[in-house]
Amino acid sequence: VLLVVLVIERLLSQREKRLLLNKLNMVIGTFFSEVGIELMRRFFEFIPDAKELAGNLEISVSWKPKDFQRAAQKAEKFSYSAQVDGVSLAALRDFLVSKRDFLLRLLENPNLMEHDRFTDLLWAVFHLAEELAIRGDQIHYLPRPDYDHLANDVKRAYSMLAREWILYTSHLKQSYPFLFSLAARINPFSPSPSPVIR
Repeated sequence: VLLVVLVIERLLSQREKRLLLNKLNMVIGTFFSEVGIELMRRFFEFIPDAKELAGNLEISVSWKPKDFQRAAQKAEKFSYSAQVDGVSLAALRDFLVSKRDFLLRLLENPNLMEHDRFTDLLWAVFHLAEELAIRGDQIHYLPRPDYDHLANDVKRAYSMLAREWILYTSHLKQSYPFLFSLAARINPFSPSPSPVIR
């Protein structure tokens, strides 16, 4: 009887973890739909060697789990550099400020406590938004060290965003092929992303 109880408890625990993971991935998917994909497109202009990174992250429908793992490692270990200026940072600030309420609601989600990587990503994005918003119109006339500081914030957020996107699309391929099909087509690392099936 004890053995049966232990087996049942273990099965229930695994089921609960699976359900929680699915809920978390729904939240992550909402983040990418609302903010993440557009943010990666906007970050692209700040990273001089972004094309080199994109070449490693062009998701294909033929990818296997090892391909996603390799791409996630490349996104994490890539040597990011960023060049920023007042005009492009102001546009980025306006976008992030317009998404502030959405980001705050995500941070309030108690389920995210179970997903350290994604929580860290949210904090990195929220920190960048705060850094940009607090400078107001001064953002056009900052000293070079301050632009360098903001460039580091951009690099941090972009590297986390790229890695999390790859891991999220890997989950979609395994669990929701119809959602993965769209994600692969609109992949921000593709040279010509399009939702249209060709």
